Amino acid sequence: MITTVIGSYPITIDTMDLMKQYFNGEEISWKPYIREAVEDMVKAGIKLVSDGQTRDPFTNIFLRKLRGCRVRDRVEVVDEISYVEPITLEDIVYAKSLLPEGYKILGLIVGPHTLSEYVIDSYYNDKKELAFAFAEAMREEAMVLQDIVDMISIDEPFLSTSYPSYARELIESITRNIRIPTRMHVCGDVSSIAPEIIDMPVDVLSHEFKATPKLFDIFKEYPSKIGFCIGSVRADNPRAETVDEIVEHIEKAISIFGDNIKQIAPDCGLRYLPRENAFQKLRNLVTATEVVYGRE
Repeated sequence: MITTVIGSYPITIDTMDLMKQYFNGEEISWKPYIREAVEDMVKAGIKLVSDGQTRDPFTNIFLRKLRGCRVRDRVEVVDEISYVEPITLEDIVYAKSLLPEGYKILGLIVGPHTLSEYVIDSYYNDKKELAFAFAEAMREEAMVLQDIVDMISIDEPFLSTSYPSYARELIESITRNIRIPTRMHVCGDVSSIAPEIIDMPVDVLSHEFKATPKLFDIFKEYPSKIGFCIGSVRADNPRAETVDEIVEHIEKAISIFGDNIKQIAPDCGLRYLPRENAFQKLRNLVTATEVVYGRE
């Protein structure tokens, strides 16, 4: 059983230091922050780690590097969306270089529906066309990452609040020719769209089973062979769940999903938690997983 994360990890950024680098004409380095995030995850025992998404809010990491987007207080689409160059590759390569033997790296991209809902569209004036433009850009990023990472995770939080009829097509346009395992994470209450997402063209579905435990009963009604990443500690509450509490939660998941459980993770990204709380949640998550499944 693999313990993993959804994406972000709380690291305090020294903005003054970054400004000094910028005004001194130096290349701005995010490596110290990536290192801190990765080292915390490894120290906690997480086996499939991310780069911590320390560089920016998770949407802006991508939007800043796509042609056609203008990032100010809000991101505005002012021209045709196109992929210019690898977006997260440099951070991922560095994060991977920090990993001890036996640890793996997760490639993260933002889902095209989420991107289309997040921006102000001043060019396409057609939500579907905009979403598929973002999907093409994210497909190109995924194709680059698949040679470096062990899994690609598509983060689609907006699907829980607005589910377009073409959602499956969007995801399939990204995953169609990907050679490595894929995951889709949708936070929030996905009860109303469970019948649709259970058929998504990914290997693993990831949801907030801790914050929304009724999802166990919802997905029980839709048997499937798709894999599940079980959110087992809350990302919206700083209290670190006890090992016993997480064990009980995982055992509940096993009673419903059995061998379809592929990963144990937090409910969502941990960016907004105090760092010490986030670390303790991950450490307890790993210990609880070892209690249930045994040590490797």
